[in-house]
Amino acid sequence: MSQLLILPIILPAILAGGIIVFARDALNLQRAISILGTVALLALSITLIQAPTQAYFLGNWPAPFGITLVLDSLSALMLLLTAALALIILIHTIRTEWDAKGRHFHALYLFQLMGLNGAFLTGDAFNLFVFFEVLLIASYGLMVHGGGQARIRAGVQYVAFNLLGSTLFLFALATIYSTTGTLNMADLALKLPEIPVGDTALIRVAAVLLMLVFAVKAALVPLQFWLPGTYANAPGPVAALFAVMTKIGAYALIRFGTLIFPTDLPATATLIAHLLYPAALATIAVGAIGTLGTRSLPRQIAFAAIGSMGTLLLAVAAFTPEATSAALYYTVHSTLATAALFLIADLCRTRRDGLTAALYMAAAIAMAGMPPLSGFVGKLLILDALRGDAIAWTAILLASLLTMIGFARAGSDLFWKAPSTEAPAESKAAILLCLAALAALTLAAGPITDWLTLTAQALHNPAAYIAANQLGGS
Repeated sequence: MSQLLILPIILPAILAGGIIVFARDALNLQRAISILGTVALLALSITLIQAPTQAYFLGNWPAPFGITLVLDSLSALMLLLTAALALIILIHTIRTEWDAKGRHFHALYLFQLMGLNGAFLTGDAFNLFVFFEVLLIASYGLMVHGGGQARIRAGVQYVAFNLLGSTLFLFALATIYSTTGTLNMADLALKLPEIPVGDTALIRVAAVLLMLVFAVKAALVPLQFWLPGTYANAPGPVAALFAVMTKIGAYALIRFGTLIFPTDLPATATLIAHLLYPAALATIAVGAIGTLGTRSLPRQIAFAAIGSMGTLLLAVAAFTPEATSAALYYTVHSTLATAALFLIADLCRTRRDGLTAALYMAAAIAMAGMPPLSGFVGKLLILDALRGDAIAWTAILLASLLTMIGFARAGSDLFWKAPSTEAPAESKAAILLCLAALAALTLAAGPITDWLTLTAQALHNPAAYIAANQLGGS
């Protein structure tokens, strides 16, 4: 089955190239290719999530010399989340005809999926950098889709911040390679505990640089400035797809923090956790205050997304299996809730009616973490994992209250004070799918958290991940 690991990367790449070459001026054909490709990715991700930890070695070159793709429960979860979200957003894009406003939407969309899937599957730190750059190029093209001065300005700011992160990433990789002679993640997990004492300062510098890179991707304070303008000015479906983009930063922090820089590594010890905890608290505060104080709905959702990343990373900072399991559940929830709100905001640009108001209320309740939807379950899991931490409890509960107040005021302005216009039922299909997924996440919270607990335990004891890398070339 290991040969299947390459498909989530090469399938969207081949389809995107085919669209550029053969279907550049045929929008309906582009739509058909995108739908079939995304459905295939979803089916593939469902297959892979049931597979054991395994690796695929391109050209049969063994690790750490060749390019390695590694599948474990975490990467399989992120593949499934990405494919499901991409299909929902594609439905909305076609129904609202956002893709008709530019010639290359579907090609860029597929290249974006290629970059996302590659980032989640790669077992090599340098190739993680490569897929980050693929993401940056494709996301910038999607960001400015349809044109407009404000959109282009926000896109330039987005690229500038991420290029800074890319530069820091290269410095960190160079430092690690000069010290260890490898960038394979599993190989690093074996070699870093054995590095000479004189090289520990270099490893600490590299760890801090990598944390800064991932903090940029995750919009962690004080590196969150690019997100509100980018998300608020992006086309609605693109902003919804970007809901999974910040999760790449969280994914990388979890992967590196449990595999390469675990809390028992003498060189870094609890360095990452000690830096991440106060930054996560500040991110929660900035997100909640921004959600309360902003009047524009897309910008308000962007600040709520920042706040949700703070909550997520506060759990990650604990670096315990219980907290990591809660963080993974909240990752799925916050991605779907953020996407649903951006799709609703896109619909509210031109149409508002009673059903849209009801959908907005449900999505806002989910995003704020109020019962009965999955946001409440996710925050409850995080609070339980952080029991005894009064500061974390206060931050999460107060932020939830401020976020709910902010969304309630925005809903009043949108649906009570503004004139109502009927929206076609078909344009709400994707939003209904998002909310249905949130409801399913709530109803199946028990078995899902059981599976995520096993995933978290495997992350904190990565023997299977390391062993899969040692089977190459055989």
